[in-house]
Amino acid sequence: MSFKDSVSGLADRLAKAKSQADISEEATKQAVILPFLKELGFDVFDTTEVIPEYTADVGIRRGEKVDYAVAINGKIEFIVEAKPLNANLGSVQYNQLYRYFGVTEVRIAILTNGADYWFFTDIDAPNKMDERPFFKFSLEAYDDGDLRELEKFSKSAFNIDLVQETAAGLKYSRLAGAYITEQIQSPDDEFVKLVGRSFYEGNLTAKVVEALKPNIRRAFDDIIRQRVRQRLEVALGDDDGDEQDEQDELASAALVPAKGGVQTTDEEWQAFFIIQAIAAEVTSPSNITIRDAKAYCAVLFGDNNRKPICRLFLEGKTKSISFFDAEKNEERVHVGGPGDLYQHQARIKNVVAHYSDAMGGN
Repeated sequence: MSFKDSVSGLADRLAKAKSQADISEEATKQAVILPFLKELGFDVFDTTEVIPEYTADVGIRRGEKVDYAVAINGKIEFIVEAKPLNANLGSVQYNQLYRYFGVTEVRIAILTNGADYWFFTDIDAPNKMDERPFFKFSLEAYDDGDLRELEKFSKSAFNIDLVQETAAGLKYSRLAGAYITEQIQSPDDEFVKLVGRSFYEGNLTAKVVEALKPNIRRAFDDIIRQRVRQRLEVALGDDDGDEQDEQDELASAALVPAKGGVQTTDEEWQAFFIIQAIAAEVTSPSNITIRDAKAYCAVLFGDNNRKPICRLFLEGKTKSISFFDAEKNEERVHVGGPGDLYQHQARIKNVVAHYSDAMGGN
């Protein structure tokens, strides 16, 4: 069985576990977390390899335990703190991981609720666990790239130097993405000056910078649309540049105007184009439509309210997106901006593929 198939089996186990009401932390460990470690190649029945209730004295705190320590060739390589399946990792306390990380030689810490696995290391300061995970893996929404990163933590492939090098790359990519997303939404003066120096020959005064900002935003929009068009062309198997007008018409056919005076924002359009490009891998882009309302902006399959893909809540400082699965279960996720949609490609493709299959694969 391939690693991909093994992880798919874990996702099935997770779905069964979630069908139980109020599953406890211990039940979560047995149902999902230990099988997860097993699929990474560890012998969960060997207490010298997967050590439960691992104890390390921390300062004046004595006898505190972390849920699991995982060893390779007798050396503990990472520690695991488990939470119940219904726990939101973004709001739970995991102080034990911080304390253990600082007093042991371990360089990788994992926080999990069985469904989501957050991986931490010490990029910011040696022997001090970073506040933010460098890698997040979800059994409910992953793609081939996520699987490749996860496999680096398997017993046979684990290499701490490679993992930390990858961790630094992932962190810097995330930070760069966050900065670029911020500039797409609202370019600051320094960014406008940086770009403006490449084409503006005059003095970049405050008045000029302010005047250039709409042009910079428009340039971002054009770049995004071009990238979307390129992905559509690849997905549709069209390498002929003469067909570009046809592609534009295909994409435009999916745009349903907002009603009742509701204005669809630039961010909502950007998010729609990204979703349309992702979905193009499994269906015709014309099946993906946008319908704006006062409370949220909906992205639908076939312009059908009964076939929601997601709802966009992108106005205001706190932004979020609600994703739907094949059973129309809704999960709302906080995002920094439209660019974060690329982290949820599997969710989008799964629900679109379900709708597409139901209508005969069109």
